[in-house]
Amino acid sequence: MSVPAMIAHLLLERLSRQVLPRIPETDAVMEESTQVLAFQEGGSDDGILKHIYFFHAVMSLPVIRPGDTVLDLACGPANQLMHIARLNPDSNFIGIDASPAMLELARKTLAANRIANATLQLGDITNLAMIASASIDCVICTMSLHHLPDTDALHQTMREIRRVLKPDGGIYLADFGRLKRAATQKYFAYDRIELQSQAFTDDFLNSMRAAFSVDEFKSALVKILPTIKTHQTALAPFMMIACSVERRSLDAALIAQTKLHYENLADGQQRDYDNMIRWFRMGGLLPPSEIQRM
Repeated sequence: MSVPAMIAHLLLERLSRQVLPRIPETDAVMEESTQVLAFQEGGSDDGILKHIYFFHAVMSLPVIRPGDTVLDLACGPANQLMHIARLNPDSNFIGIDASPAMLELARKTLAANRIANATLQLGDITNLAMIASASIDCVICTMSLHHLPDTDALHQTMREIRRVLKPDGGIYLADFGRLKRAATQKYFAYDRIELQSQAFTDDFLNSMRAAFSVDEFKSALVKILPTIKTHQTALAPFMMIACSVERRSLDAALIAQTKLHYENLADGQQRDYDNMIRWFRMGGLLPPSEIQRM
């Protein structure tokens, strides 16, 4: 990623007064085999998304307690779920996705990585009827809310989160934010075109076009989950995060394990992870205090 080019785009975003309309994805449920496989490959050990998965696994640590039952909404092929479950072996995870094809890949991901503390269910995140009210300790959803068709579905998802969550439960939600300029959307989607398939690039661009705005995201949260704080990357909302207050401190074993996973990232993946940390730190969101320096 060219840092000068990215900064130039972000500054133009900051200065722009235009508002791009949201373009919902044609297929909210990813079933087409080329799309599914492209998404899965992006999260592999040498994939371009691995640093993002590790970033969310680290940032979500303070809201997940040992012994928690954690609901992962729209878990997809479980690349993200695998990273979070591996760092939280004493918690139990339930991954929900509306795509049978994604869940089949998720089963393979969990089995290949020997993740024993996660199960999978077919389901729609706007209707969690299979989950009892006030039965979940923590709800997570990473980079999936933009698949929803409209703001009504976003609000309904938030209502379902509130219904299934225990009163003292934790929340970690992350997604793209809708940028102001089509040129910036295209820049991020095509920046690493040489490392990704055309199917992945097309899905990336469509995801950015389908992202909710910061105001839409905050509105859904304020009306339904008013105590949750929202954060975004500095200068422009390439990514937004909403999370509850910290529910635990990290013990020495978990700190050591997290640092080991960081050290096992490739040099480029470490650099990308560090840049994500800096980008959010400038936006006011800090990583857990115990591991601010890897």
